[in-house]
Amino acid sequence: MRYNPKIHNRNSIRLKNYDYSQTGLYFITICTQNHEHLFGEIQNHRMFLNDAALMLDIQWNELLKRFKNIKLHEYVIMPNHFHGIISILDKCMSEHKVRPYGTLDGTIGRIIQAFKSITTHQYTWGVKQHNWQRFDKKLWQRNYWEHIIRNENEFDSISQYIIDNPKKWKNDKLNHGIGNVVMETQTQYGVEEWMV
Repeated sequence: MRYNPKIHNRNSIRLKNYDYSQTGLYFITICTQNHEHLFGEIQNHRMFLNDAALMLDIQWNELLKRFKNIKLHEYVIMPNHFHGIISILDKCMSEHKVRPYGTLDGTIGRIIQAFKSITTHQYTWGVKQHNWQRFDKKLWQRNYWEHIIRNENEFDSISQYIIDNPKKWKNDKLNHGIGNVVMETQTQYGVEEWMV
């Protein structure tokens, strides 16, 4: 069934009344459906990308061609999730401000929507053509997690968190570890090491 906002009742985890097309830095996390390990493995605290992950890497960087108003910063592909920092440099002035049933052009939501759509298409092709590991119905979880970066300290902390992510995989909750709460619906400030 196609999504219809009049009958589907989904709660948004986005900040109410916040303009996600305004200039600024955003820390993004996207997880595979059911946290399936599809993008490689971590050995000796290093992430070894498989072909599917290499495709993600290419498509992430291709976003710069698709969205002229963004800059990509630190990012990491993990076995079952992706972390990245995006900055919106200026508001995208599009003819079509609102897409049917959804996302404004030039917003973080639209950028992530494009990334998830393109990578799902490419991954499906990889399953058929190159025998990549199959996924269960959906490649990505329905939503994504974002944090608005407020200052340089936070930017530095989050950048380091992304760089160190493979080293901390053993304790990551997304790997059934005990250390990382970044994916919980409501995080309390002070529980993530990158939070200031």
